[in-house]
Amino acid sequence: MRFEDYQRIRFEREEDILVMTLNRPEKLNAVDGTMHTELVRAFVDAEFDEASRVVVLTGAGRGFCSGGDVGGMDSPAGSNLVRRDAEVRDEGRRLIEAMLAVEKPLIAMVNGPAVGLGATLALFCDIIVAAEGAVFGDRHVNVGLVAGDGGAVIWPLLVGMAKAKEFLMTGRLVPAAEAERIGLVNRVVPAERLRAETMALARELAALPPYAVRATKLAVNRQLRRAVEEVLDVSLAWEHLSMLREDHREAARRFLERRRS
Repeated sequence: MRFEDYQRIRFEREEDILVMTLNRPEKLNAVDGTMHTELVRAFVDAEFDEASRVVVLTGAGRGFCSGGDVGGMDSPAGSNLVRRDAEVRDEGRRLIEAMLAVEKPLIAMVNGPAVGLGATLALFCDIIVAAEGAVFGDRHVNVGLVAGDGGAVIWPLLVGMAKAKEFLMTGRLVPAAEAERIGLVNRVVPAERLRAETMALARELAALPPYAVRATKLAVNRQLRRAVEEVLDVSLAWEHLSMLREDHREAARRFLERRRS
């Protein structure tokens, strides 16, 4: 695998663990078009990497991932990261499918904010370990968008329907301690212990018989796959429709103005 060819993702090995680091720290690892395309390929390459048994996903700098890069959102065509006219299923669908196709255990090492698509990336991992200062949230509604990139799939499965609707419809950020209490993440640790605790868990999984671990994961994920088939395409379609609305462009303008001021 030519991991050195990636522009937005950094790869490193620790024994038989592959660490994938989203690498736009100056933007809190916001996902632009290049990173989005690379993420789809990265999960495929990680699955077929024969030297690793476990994959750890994290972010460079002080954030895990702040979501989609909102630059240009206030233009009529700016919200969609990737547009190809002949596509039936968009890049968002491909990313979720690529994550679900990874048989190896996926561990999210959440070192800071995991918001929007960043929350989706973390929560679709098999195990989520978060630093005490991390926050989680799906803030699509705050810029006038439908939660279409996977949030409407994964939040109800993790925290139940009522809590999921509260968080998705308000866009409220969930501090790490609350996220652990409600079952959104597996464990919360002091920031200075995050890497050590995560890698210890990864080594524990890597030491187990790989077929049993992978097949167990895939069996449990049958429920997740059913939810993806029922919800993801329609939520993506509604998100795309919401991109065309003036209230989205107005909300995006206000968001960008606040960020620039």
